[in-house]
Amino acid sequence: MKYYNITFILLFALSLFGCENYVNIKTQGSLVPENIENYRYLLNNTSQLEMGPQITDIASDDVQLVDSTRQVSGLSSSDYYGWYLKTYTWQTDIYPIGYYQTDDNWSDMYNTITYANTVIAEVPSSNGGTDSTKTELMAEALVHRADAYLMLVNMYAKPYNVSTASSDLGVPLVLTETTTQKLTRQSVEEVYNQVIADLVKALPSLPVTQPYNTLPTKVSVYGELARTYLCMNDYAKANAYADSALSYRSTLDDLSSIKTLSSSNYPLRINDPEILLSKIASGGVSAYSPTAMRLSDKLLNLLGTKDKRYSLFTIDASTISSLYTDAGGRYFYKDRAIGEARNIGPSVPEMMLIKAEYYARNNQSQTAMDWVNKLRQKRFAATDYTPLTASDATDALKKVIDERHREFFCRMLRWWDMRRLKDDTSFQETITRTVYGKTYTLDPSSNRYVFPLPPYQVQLNPEMIQNP
Repeated sequence: MKYYNITFILLFALSLFGCENYVNIKTQGSLVPENIENYRYLLNNTSQLEMGPQITDIASDDVQLVDSTRQVSGLSSSDYYGWYLKTYTWQTDIYPIGYYQTDDNWSDMYNTITYANTVIAEVPSSNGGTDSTKTELMAEALVHRADAYLMLVNMYAKPYNVSTASSDLGVPLVLTETTTQKLTRQSVEEVYNQVIADLVKALPSLPVTQPYNTLPTKVSVYGELARTYLCMNDYAKANAYADSALSYRSTLDDLSSIKTLSSSNYPLRINDPEILLSKIASGGVSAYSPTAMRLSDKLLNLLGTKDKRYSLFTIDASTISSLYTDAGGRYFYKDRAIGEARNIGPSVPEMMLIKAEYYARNNQSQTAMDWVNKLRQKRFAATDYTPLTASDATDALKKVIDERHREFFCRMLRWWDMRRLKDDTSFQETITRTVYGKTYTLDPSSNRYVFPLPPYQVQLNPEMIQNP
């Protein structure tokens, strides 16, 4: 885990404004750690506070490499890319101790927590600003901390199970910054309780709107709470918070008339009306060799060629690299098409499909399909759109989960769905992958649905129990 003192963080944040401005500000002596505006600068540091995991997508059934192809050779040609194939084959040691072997997924999220803790602890005694300004800044920090812990617990701990959550190991809860605290792992239940407590505490002090989607608002909290309760299999509360989110924001991006995706016809994250809180997969734009994500046959068959998410968000192998035609297939391309990293934060489509799942699970198949179709209307050209129907609630639930797969592929949530549904016999499956002639298997009972803790962090903090 990385810790920073406030002085270092402020110097880094100020450096984002350019060397000349930094020198001028420092010379004037107007920016010091105790001043309220500096905490605003910390919370504006999106290069840190937006970060989330990237390895979840590679572990999921969204991705399917072809053995003995140039991409596989490229990924195995250097230790720098070693994590990719280790993740793809669900290894017990993805980031072995050594050069290039830092788990940025873990570090980025705990660094976000450090930023948030600094704001929460120091803003109350800072100089300047009204009480409402201070509570708003602390509320933003609470949302970022909650989001980071929700992502951490869905990577490095077992899926939430009401009967075992109090004993299943979660992740260390660091709520204040010290150099002496033990980093023991709290339970899954304790981590979820902290996520909910942070979000509920933040809600009253946040504005309805912010200039950019990177800054938390009330709708961000509702979206995070809906996402949290879905992970906890509390579908009624997830539905209620999704309702609250949609009451503030319900606009969908209309793909129906777009021919070729670009930043000129598709909104960027900071002002995309679908995004409730912008969070991104670390590593930036994915669609470059060798780490581009080749999409699975299962996903491509599910999409079909008429779906705009197929024609706009995926691309032929030759576009990624002229050498990749040996593998064929299609690759995830949305982030490269618009020139920025993919959003993995809560969104309007996510809220709609949370509601659809709630209704499917409560034997209201027609209402579930109404919510699914409201989304799908914006995902097809008018001439290609046909509403989905369901024969019963079981069929409706299957179609909702399939739609989640179509809508969120290569954006973290498919892995979360695989985890939370793996014990449901309706969705269980065993996935196999072959690399250099060796076959790897992920079955529903596998421990590999939980990522290993970074060995380097366990070495530094031996009180952290490694995952089996």
